[in-house]
Amino acid sequence: QVQLVESGGGLVQSGGSLRLSCVASGRIFKVDSMGWYRQAPGKERELVAGVNSGGTTDYADSVKGRFSISRDNGGNTVTLQMSNLKSEDTAVYYCNAYASTYVTKGWTRYEQGYNHYWGQGTQVTVSS
Repeated sequence: QVQLVESGGGLVQSGGSLRLSCVASGRIFKVDSMGWYRQAPGKERELVAGVNSGGTTDYADSVKGRFSISRDNGGNTVTLQMSNLKSEDTAVYYCNAYASTYVTKGWTRYEQGYNHYWGQGTQVTVSS
C-alpha cells in the first residue's frame, strides 16, 4: 500500500560525502515520521536519523554534526546528507516511513491505521 523508493548511496573515500533520498508513494493518508536506519554485517539495524511531521529531528550520537536529515515534497520525501564519512558508516541504509493509509468509499477517503514501511535498502561503502 505504501512504497518507498531510495536513491543515492555507493562507494566513497573516507572524508567524502553522499546524499540519500527516499520518496514515499501509494495509498498514503498521512506520513507522520520518516527516517533512515542502517545495518552493517553482523550488527543489528540501528536508527541513523529521523524527522517527524513537525520537523523535529533526531540523530544517532555517532553521526551528529556529520549527517543532516530533511523532508520536503509535502512531507513524503526524505533526504539524508552525509558528510565526513568514516569507514564505520559502511552499511546498508534503509528508509523508513511511519504512515497511515486510506480506503475510498464513494467520494470519501477514510484513514486507516499507522504502520511502519521500509525501502529495499541501498549500500553505502566508505573506503579508508
